[in-house]
Amino acid sequence: MEARATAKFVRYAPRKIGQVLKLIRNKGVEEAFEILSFLPKSAVVVVRKVLKSAIANAGKIKDYSDVRVKEAWVGNGPILKRVMPGSRGKSRPIKRRTSHLVIIVADVDRGMVSEKERRIV
Repeated sequence: MEARATAKFVRYAPRKIGQVLKLIRNKGVEEAFEILSFLPKSAVVVVRKVLKSAIANAGKIKDYSDVRVKEAWVGNGPILKRVMPGSRGKSRPIKRRTSHLVIIVADVDRGMVSEKERRIV
């Protein structure tokens, strides 16, 4: 079984969320939550929320020991452009970046088949 959860227009820079996703990618769900609980990053709040949503979308699973984070990626959202006063009466641009976040969880036995194994079958 495979389940997917997304969060769009998240007010964190994609790079900050990507640093967190890199640590939980291809890990078990329980291990991913453990990593997120001890990670001192601000983007952990959003990633934990989307991971919980992906598990809830997976349906009625009684045992989470065989569920893994199959894929996790972040993309650029729209950039909010603002200006800040600069020196000598000029204005300086500020880009407030947003992100689109996707996490896919899957069972170990079905969802974690590599591309080579799919071609052989």
